[in-house]
Amino acid sequence: MSEMQLTKRQLLGGVAAATASMAVFSSANAAVEIPKSDGDVDMEAVLKPGALPEMVLGKDDAKVTIVEYMSMTCPHCAHFHTTTFDEIKKKYVDTGKARFIIREFPFDPRAAAAFMLARCNPSKPEDLSTPEQYFPMVSMLFKQQQTWAAAEDGRAALLQMSKLAGFSEESFTKCLTNQKLLDEVNATRERGSKDFGVNATPTFLINGKRYSGDMSVDIMSALIDSLL
Repeated sequence: MSEMQLTKRQLLGGVAAATASMAVFSSANAAVEIPKSDGDVDMEAVLKPGALPEMVLGKDDAKVTIVEYMSMTCPHCAHFHTTTFDEIKKKYVDTGKARFIIREFPFDPRAAAAFMLARCNPSKPEDLSTPEQYFPMVSMLFKQQQTWAAAEDGRAALLQMSKLAGFSEESFTKCLTNQKLLDEVNATRERGSKDFGVNATPTFLINGKRYSGDMSVDIMSALIDSLL
């Protein structure tokens, strides 16, 4: 197991959340300036199936494909999802212009645990969740990130959040002790790092280009519009 991977022992040991630093686009002087990419990626390779079923919203034939690698304890990821994501979904995903894919890139055990809970079906945790279950869970966890990500007792805080999504303590524990699921979350991160140059969150792979950092609605809209 590589040093980047997160173990079940770490998950259950209550390791404190770690926040990764990353570049954030400044929009003070040019709110709609299209950001420069960090480099090219092979979207055909990006879109090949990975260890976990794809969590995707939007039409397969949408002109723009956005793949976001994120960490659940990343404050910049939380900011994007609480201020930008819903508007981008409304403007571009729901109208068939873009599709949006989330991939797991946890930087610490608490983030991995949150991803595992998003991936588990609350009433039957041995089964994986659907996008209809996954995206609302991710949204809830991001909106309440300060409540659980920095809590002294991370397990208790995540359990409280999970109960709001329909988990029992039994299903919560069963989900977080699923070694196969943890391995698959680790594999998703490893693939992003090794194959597509992801080393910070959020990182967006958009139509063959890689972009690192949070984006405002205006900036991401300008980027998407340039590709339509």
